[in-house]
Amino acid sequence: MSHKVEFYYDFSSPYSYLASTRIEAICEKYGARLEWKPFLLGGVYKETGNRAPLEVPSKLQYMIKDLDDWAKYYGIELNFPELFPVNSVKSMRGALVAKKQGKIREYTRCVFKLYWVNGFDISQDEVLRNAVKDLGLDDEKFVNSIIEQDIKDKLRSETGEAVKRGAFGAPTIFLNEKMFWGNDRLDFVEEYLKTNS
Repeated sequence: MSHKVEFYYDFSSPYSYLASTRIEAICEKYGARLEWKPFLLGGVYKETGNRAPLEVPSKLQYMIKDLDDWAKYYGIELNFPELFPVNSVKSMRGALVAKKQGKIREYTRCVFKLYWVNGFDISQDEVLRNAVKDLGLDDEKFVNSIIEQDIKDKLRSETGEAVKRGAFGAPTIFLNEKMFWGNDRLDFVEEYLKTNS
């Protein structure tokens, strides 16, 4: 049986970035089908009453150290950006546009790297234009598409659906219908796939 893994993420979430660097390999290893599921973390916080680490100074201070620990553990590059938090709405809509073009995996990897490695302001059209050009997408069509009502509605809908299913933060992973929250739960996702594949 092929398991379905739904990965809900937001580019503004550092733990989503961390998880994105591992989840593909885990799914490939066990033959699971990975679905990239863009949503708005701010919308999730608003709907659930959760609070961002930025609102709790001691939590933010710890998070910066924790992220450095995780990046070293994974052997990946992560540079905490000067602009934090970033308005991720356009880039998250862009993920849905890229999905329509069959490029969501490549787009997601690219935008995470732009923000969490290179520190670019991913709320800016020009940054996103350059990113999609590098992926072989029409940048003019892209920036026009991210302001279309159906894309706006789809992102709201995906966010609302995640909350209804129990999401309260990012990343949220649904393995079939079992929910796992956080980068540090990827080991549980892998263990479940190992045991049930």
